[in-house]
Amino acid sequence: MWTNLGKLVDHAKDPDAIALIDCLDFRQPRYYSHGQMDALSDACARGLVKRGLKPGDSVALIGINRAEYLIAYFAIMRAGMVAVPINYKLSVETVDLVLKDCAAKLVIADIERMKLVPEHLPHVAMEGKAWDALLDPGPFAAVTPPPKACAMILYTSGSTGIPKGVQLSHEGQLWAVRRRISARASFADECLIVAAPLFHMNALISAKFALAAHASLVLLPQFDAKNFIGAIGTFGVTWVTSVPTMMAMVVREAEALAAIDTSKVRYVRMGSAPATHQLYDAVHMAFPNASVAGGYGTTEAGPIVFGPVPGKTMPGGDALGWPMPDVEARLVDSRGMEADEGELWMLTPANMLGYLNLPEKTSQVLTEDGWYKSGDVFRRDADGCYYFVGRVDDMFNCGGENIYPGEVEKVIERMPEVLQACVVPVADDIKGQKPVAFVVLRDGTDLSEQSIKDFVLANAPAYQHPRRVFFMDALPLAATNKIDRVLLRRMAEAG
Repeated sequence: MWTNLGKLVDHAKDPDAIALIDCLDFRQPRYYSHGQMDALSDACARGLVKRGLKPGDSVALIGINRAEYLIAYFAIMRAGMVAVPINYKLSVETVDLVLKDCAAKLVIADIERMKLVPEHLPHVAMEGKAWDALLDPGPFAAVTPPPKACAMILYTSGSTGIPKGVQLSHEGQLWAVRRRISARASFADECLIVAAPLFHMNALISAKFALAAHASLVLLPQFDAKNFIGAIGTFGVTWVTSVPTMMAMVVREAEALAAIDTSKVRYVRMGSAPATHQLYDAVHMAFPNASVAGGYGTTEAGPIVFGPVPGKTMPGGDALGWPMPDVEARLVDSRGMEADEGELWMLTPANMLGYLNLPEKTSQVLTEDGWYKSGDVFRRDADGCYYFVGRVDDMFNCGGENIYPGEVEKVIERMPEVLQACVVPVADDIKGQKPVAFVVLRDGTDLSEQSIKDFVLANAPAYQHPRRVFFMDALPLAATNKIDRVLLRRMAEAG
């Protein structure tokens, strides 16, 4: 049906149906129909070609979530060019490195983020006369990309070094979209909400799913718990897309939740990170008619890897399910042998083409036969269901013992009073490194630091118990709306 990731249009369906509600100005949202989004993407694609850009050229996007961002994103790919969404929270120096790495021929940015763009590089604002001048109204025939053509480059967070450009193909990402919409015949009555940044896979796949499924999408410029809740009520959202830390902030806003009708929400999806039993329970209470599920995916191997399969019942809790159709998974231990616990390797149609300009880094994570080594440690139960354990990179050594923070977090999160926990290492003269915990409690509950230490000592090896416990109202978010472990580690080291 589709061959170009930028042209997710079903002309057999009502072009006047609402596709996008842009809440850039929450008091005056802008509404776009599916027909308008298609026409504007055509006009933008024509404008890019008119500027002399050619298939294969990279065009960067820098800005907060807004309609123009999505229109440009689809237009770039529609014209056979490569879309490069960039994290606007990176430093000027890092953004410059990214722009050079992808050889960007043009940057489309909002006015506030234009300061990140080098003066010598051609650029267009996402607003005002410059944006209007870019658009060239009229039909545009989407380019049919050659096999394995790169559609977009998403850069890693750079938390462990310079960001790496993940090259993703048209056909791989189209597989991910089709997999999502294959669940049922129509999604026309669904209204999704996205507040995660559009330079992140979680938000992009949700936006593509909404347009491809001919559903409606409520787009917030950035995440704010009260605005997020308000938008759910105002626009009749049925499908909440999020990451666990976002929902942990949402469920603490009891007054805001009480002010809206939450009964219309039928689905809550929390991707990108594991969630606690307590958070699942709290989300169920906040949205009583919704099915609540987690998810696992990576930028390098696609946003969909595990899920329910026919004939098997999801165990609940932190279970992620079984490999989806067309997905192969294996667990490899430290000896390089397949095991029931080890690093997750994946082979999916959405596996990346490789890291841009980094053949050595690519060969470290992509095998010759195409398997992606995730760097995530998983375990598999007797029924073949997969569970996340922790990041290989997050593992640290305490007195000669390896500790995965996720394992300690799960122990702490077994305490009914705990909504979320995050464990990070700090340097220690004797042990090398020792664990420190940051904990968010459920509303109306109370725990002491010592009670958490005692609980871990009673339920896990002694070396895993946190030497310090800090209580927080909410865990800080990084740019991708995941827990900012780098910031927490700095806080722990500061004491």
